[in-house]
Amino acid sequence: MSMLDQLVIQIRKANYITVLSGAGISTASGIPDFRSPNGIYSKVNNVEYLLSEGYYATHPKDFWINFKDIFLMERMQQYEPNSAHTMLAELEALGKKVTIITQNVDGLHRKAGSRHILEAHGSIDLAHCPKCKRSYDLPYVMAEKIPRCEHDNFILKPNVVLFGGMVRHLPEAYEASENCDLFLTLGSSLQVYPVKELPFYANRSSQPKLAIINYEATDLDYLFDIIIHDDLVASFQFIKQQL
Repeated sequence: MSMLDQLVIQIRKANYITVLSGAGISTASGIPDFRSPNGIYSKVNNVEYLLSEGYYATHPKDFWINFKDIFLMERMQQYEPNSAHTMLAELEALGKKVTIITQNVDGLHRKAGSRHILEAHGSIDLAHCPKCKRSYDLPYVMAEKIPRCEHDNFILKPNVVLFGGMVRHLPEAYEASENCDLFLTLGSSLQVYPVKELPFYANRSSQPKLAIINYEATDLDYLFDIIIHDDLVASFQFIKQQL
């Protein structure tokens, strides 16, 4: 029996599935990755400074020019969920509890219809006013070169976690990793701290089975019961046919 067949069995059996998704699930929708050797960050000098809390605080106008350019924000509205995103949403329709912990900021899990999403690094399709806390969507942010609050004219701040900022939803992510029936990692090289710790939390619990689908091997593959080094979209097309 193949590893993919074993995963289908575990998905059928599981009532509570926790998913950790990384850049690999988004690149299948055409979104460039950021952290690989040839990713977007590798092509920008001083990227950690340009996308930092400190740079936003001291140079908010220049920050937004660089932020929109680095994140290719003019293209963001054209990207659509792929079959891996939509299959996760469909699992909820089958009556399963699905918690998605995502490292991605593209909002494609929400666009696909998943309901319980922990966006550990925030979301690029929202911004807020640090002064009055009003929230604004992506079309509003893109309408002006420097987006400002329509209430108090304060320069908005993206809802993406910037360098120097705090990763979000960690307590909920740890709890979801320990208490699920199946912990499924999708398209992540498991190199970014602290999200890379989540498989350890799942592994130390007696409850969940652990599975990973990633095109390349990771340093943490040994933690998983089911290891699939293959294309995510093709894998989920097969899974959908079997469920």
